[in-house]
Amino acid sequence: MTDRVEKTGLQVATELAVFIEEQALPGTGVEPDQFWAGLSGLVKAFGPTTRALLERRDELQETIDAWHVERRGQPHDAAAYRAFLEEIGYLLPEPDGVEVDTSRVDPEIASVAGPQLVVPATNARYVLNAANARWGSLYDALYGTDALGSEAPKGEYDPERGRQVVAWAKAHLDAVVPLTKGSWSDVQALAPSGGKLMVIGSMGSTTLKDERQFAGFNRGPDNNVSDVFLRANGLHLVLFLDRTHPIGKTDPAGLADIVFEAAVSTIVDLEDSVACVDAADKILAYGNWLGLMKGDLTAEITKGGETFTRELNDDIGFIGPDGQPRLLKGRSLMLVRNVGHLMTTPAVLDEDGAEISEGLLDALVSTLCAIHDFKREGGPFNSPAGSIYVVKPKMHGPEEVALTCRIFDAVERTLGLPARMVKIGIMDEERRTSANLAACIEAASDRIAFVNTGFLDRTGDEIHTAMEAGPMKRKAEMKSAEWLAAYESRNVDIAIACGLKGRAQIGKGMWAMPDKMHAMLEAKIAHPQAGATCAWVPSPTAAILHATHYHKVDVFKRLYEIAEETGGGTREGLDALLTIPLLETELSAEEIASETDLNAQGILGYVVRWVDQGIGCSTVPDLEGVGLMEDRATCRISSQALANWIHHDLTDAQTVMGALRRMAQMVDEQNAGDPAYSPMSPEFDGLAFQAACDLVFKGRIAPSGYTEPALHERRLQVKAKGAA
Repeated sequence: MTDRVEKTGLQVATELAVFIEEQALPGTGVEPDQFWAGLSGLVKAFGPTTRALLERRDELQETIDAWHVERRGQPHDAAAYRAFLEEIGYLLPEPDGVEVDTSRVDPEIASVAGPQLVVPATNARYVLNAANARWGSLYDALYGTDALGSEAPKGEYDPERGRQVVAWAKAHLDAVVPLTKGSWSDVQALAPSGGKLMVIGSMGSTTLKDERQFAGFNRGPDNNVSDVFLRANGLHLVLFLDRTHPIGKTDPAGLADIVFEAAVSTIVDLEDSVACVDAADKILAYGNWLGLMKGDLTAEITKGGETFTRELNDDIGFIGPDGQPRLLKGRSLMLVRNVGHLMTTPAVLDEDGAEISEGLLDALVSTLCAIHDFKREGGPFNSPAGSIYVVKPKMHGPEEVALTCRIFDAVERTLGLPARMVKIGIMDEERRTSANLAACIEAASDRIAFVNTGFLDRTGDEIHTAMEAGPMKRKAEMKSAEWLAAYESRNVDIAIACGLKGRAQIGKGMWAMPDKMHAMLEAKIAHPQAGATCAWVPSPTAAILHATHYHKVDVFKRLYEIAEETGGGTREGLDALLTIPLLETELSAEEIASETDLNAQGILGYVVRWVDQGIGCSTVPDLEGVGLMEDRATCRISSQALANWIHHDLTDAQTVMGALRRMAQMVDEQNAGDPAYSPMSPEFDGLAFQAACDLVFKGRIAPSGYTEPALHERRLQVKAKGAA
């Protein structure tokens, strides 16, 4: 039984009240009574509206289901379908002349394009690594991954691998920071002189082809140049010169490493990548966000038998070409992702004893914690521009975006903040949002700082919305479906037309294979080429490597080119977006069985860690042993895909249950080395296995196909058993 204390008519978990009053509030200028009265006001003002909009989701889904059922067996009529969606209010009139006017945004939002990390808020070590991933070693990223096309060597340092790393890195410099003559491999010395960078080597004396790419330098204790700062499309590269270093002493120029500006922004996640089901979990997540905003977050790290304390990086000082001191941010700009409108939390109960909307609690607490970024004395600050960045996921259409904005209007009033201090990131990951994206942007036109495609959740919602239309394509085939291509291009086109260029981020989704960096280097350049000013990567190392794409592609120039091409319109029409991804060819029994196994194994590999260990995001080996980043979005796709095939008789519940049992044994084997792991087989009666079954066999009736309700229920049961 949760210990609770009464606060302005709310029943608040005592541990949460203590956290708010003893850790979060001091130093903000906000009094406890002010905070609790504000939360109570949010619950009364927006709780009923939130519930009404969730009911509207259900009503629309029931109406769409009935439309498809009535026409079952008939060819799909795209024109009639679109007219129907307009009639029921699913499709709204396209607004004219939407123009965002977000103000007071930081360069990382408006004018610097680069990689973006997403990190679970519950893990302090990961959060610190992400914040400090603003900078990272290119040499380490190339040496320690398969980026060069071969696996990283184990054991002692491999000099041949080291030579390959240096050669790759200097070829990259030739491509993105070229010299007037010669190659970086010919360089023997670097000398700032008269505001320029003099480059000396076997080719003689030369300079950068574009002298504006020279950003500055530092000198060491011996007065020799130790660091040379360069720029490529707004991102900085630092050449570290040290002829006594094991690498530098073998290099003609004494180049010991190249450090990249990499993860220019990071989303600290309270949503899909965490397993927060009660007050204790929320406090852990809020506490790490608070530590970031205070600037005092630390974590004890043990490596090689030694323990040390990891802290947040300081800003980086250097000397500009004009001889004047310069400063670069040492930390990634941090955004916080709140939960969506759906879930409630037992951390706080309302006057009737019901759980309050978790999104309301997130909105008030995450904003409160961010006040410390402005109230504390001295930097480094997260937002020198004076803004708080909140990403809001899983909104269905402009009414829900407008609700979010009204909630933050009230949050700002409660906390005594200037209006529009909180900026909103819109996750374009639900079908009704994609189909009404311009209207969604218009609803947040004075707050929007981010719009990002979320193709994983978006695929899950695509399947659920058209559940009754027929059996859906296999997961791999979804990537080439007509709706997905239209979705990805329309997102950028509409964002440009609404004026996000230079005011807000336009983002693309995650690279899901953290161990496949060579493949990422080959594929993910497509994101900046598509106009993404930020794109998600699974690790700090991946951010370093993805930064090479932003060195090569001038994204803001690319956005201008797209705008010229579209003339303010979209390259793909709404009809393409609304194309239902129905299975078009008959599958063999073997193909159905293979796809069933694939989905079952992915669900189980993720869910068993979520439910039993509270791990919200993890790398799950697939059927071939390739590690894939899994979170609730990927789980949503797999569970909806199986629910759809069962519903349309491509398979049946008994067959899928057999697959789940077989795949549970495989997942047990894959996790055999984890001492904290609880096997699902041979009994198959554990709460994790039951959660996986809930996701599949109740997936058709789950709200929007979301996984959260089933996962939260089973995780709470696990925690209750542990407490007992």
